Amino acid sequence: MRNIKLLIEYDGSRYDGWQRPAAGAKGMTVQEKLEEILCRMDGEKIEIIGAARTEAGVHASGQVANFHSGTDMSFLEIKHYLNRFLPRDIAVRSVDGVPERFHASYLAKAFRYEYHISIGEVPSVFGRKYNYYSFKRPDVKRMREAAKYFVGEHDFAAFSENKRMKKSTVRRVSEFDVYGDEEEVLISMTADDFWPYMARIMAGTLLSVGRGEIEPAQIVQVIGEKDRTKAGERLEARGLFLTDVYY
Repeated sequence: MRNIKLLIEYDGSRYDGWQRPAAGAKGMTVQEKLEEILCRMDGEKIEIIGAARTEAGVHASGQVANFHSGTDMSFLEIKHYLNRFLPRDIAVRSVDGVPERFHASYLAKAFRYEYHISIGEVPSVFGRKYNYYSFKRPDVKRMREAAKYFVGEHDFAAFSENKRMKKSTVRRVSEFDVYGDEEEVLISMTADDFWPYMARIMAGTLLSVGRGEIEPAQIVQVIGEKDRTKAGERLEARGLFLTDVYY
């Protein structure tokens, strides 16, 4: 029995996130599609473990997953098999063997997400599935100034919409940057973990700064007050990409 690691990319537009839904729940997930093909390949039930439970509509270019299998196929054969039978909006970029104790989720030390905001004069027809369009052009310099206040270990309760969340809302953000040109603003964020909607609320808060609705230094106050109503809007899932998982 081998422990096999996959590096996966997917267009999340038509999926209800990564994680297989609870019994009886409706929806189609990336995990289900992968397990369906793996079970066909292996001839037995396969459970795949994803590093990040991306939300409905969120994309990934660097999702990591692992599964155990007794197949005698080579890693290259497994890669070719998966990419042959998976739908075209899911692709396996690499297949490798890993130690028995490797666990894609538990061993992950940090995650990197990118949020794409289109600011061109005319919204791109072809890019509409992969970015949020801002009709008001934001001030990237203000956004970049505000981004530095997210870095460090803080209680990010203001960026959670789950009032009954039992886990700690303290997270360590190691990187938070903003890049921009005439057509797009890119927000890049890396932290030891993200809970549902956290990245999208953080991006929405920065966009509020860029639009002049919040002063850059007010990010400190928003974090400190731990009040969801003081943070910005939760931006659409379509602009968010999981790009890297670090071990």
